[in-house]
Amino acid sequence: MKASVIGCGRWGSFIAWYLREIGHGVTLYGRESSEHMQRFLRERTNGLVSFDETVTLTTSLDEALAPELVCISIGSQGLSSLMAQIARHGVRGKTFVLCMKGIEVDTGRRLSEIAEEAVGEENDVAVWLGPGHVQEFLAGIPNCMVIDSRSEAVKERLIDTLSGELIRFYYGADLIGNEIGAAAKNVIGIAAGMLDGKGVSSLKGALMSRGTREVARLIVAMGGHEISAYGLCHLGDYEATVFSPYSHNRRFGELFVRGEAYNELAEGYYTVRALRTLAQRYGVDMPICRAVYAVLYEGADAWAEMGKLFTRSLKREF
Repeated sequence: MKASVIGCGRWGSFIAWYLREIGHGVTLYGRESSEHMQRFLRERTNGLVSFDETVTLTTSLDEALAPELVCISIGSQGLSSLMAQIARHGVRGKTFVLCMKGIEVDTGRRLSEIAEEAVGEENDVAVWLGPGHVQEFLAGIPNCMVIDSRSEAVKERLIDTLSGELIRFYYGADLIGNEIGAAAKNVIGIAAGMLDGKGVSSLKGALMSRGTREVARLIVAMGGHEISAYGLCHLGDYEATVFSPYSHNRRFGELFVRGEAYNELAEGYYTVRALRTLAQRYGVDMPICRAVYAVLYEGADAWAEMGKLFTRSLKREF
């Protein structure tokens, strides 16, 4: 089938590469002002993936919206604006797959909620979540990921369409839990990076066990299922987020506590603000998120905040 990918960053360009590898016709869209897109137009590569002439490169949103399947991979805080643009095109009969993780900071909305509110009346919306790094996929290392949607038929169709030897897809059964869990794991990744930066990586075990519990509490409070925090979209993504050298969020946290700049997108930086709002709204205690927020936004000392976490009563925490 024909598909398009909106977003030409690292993950979006990989999705375009993957879709072509499994036999689909692919259009990759990027804004004309995007440095990533300009490099693709000049060289047909970003240094990680390369495209031959069978992949269409475009800066026209009209052209990107032509296929039935439209995958979106952009920074989460830009989704509302993009979906408003898409809605103005009067699209119908499309399936929008959100290949991204985050929560809207100003409203606390999940990304599927943003998309459905914009185009959901005449179109289908799904999410593509779970562990995996572009560098590992391109090296031929397979992984398992999740497709979720409010529609069972959409999930079945997408899993049949998107499955290949490199990625095995599972049926999601909790859109709330999977989206919140996927977004929240990036905050845990930042906390893990802070531990790395302070030279106490051995505390990641405690971080992971506590992190899963506090995210599970929020998922339940929002109407999702507790077990989702232990699935591929949260706990199942910890290896790729908490330990991997390719993890943007882990690396950001590590460099932040060392006082060094990091120039790549770390979604957890925004997500922790949204989680703090949601925790207050639903009355859920989220000490890890509170500590990360304090360090990033209030200038709190990272080691002091991490220390508070690990001196809390285990009985009281669990």
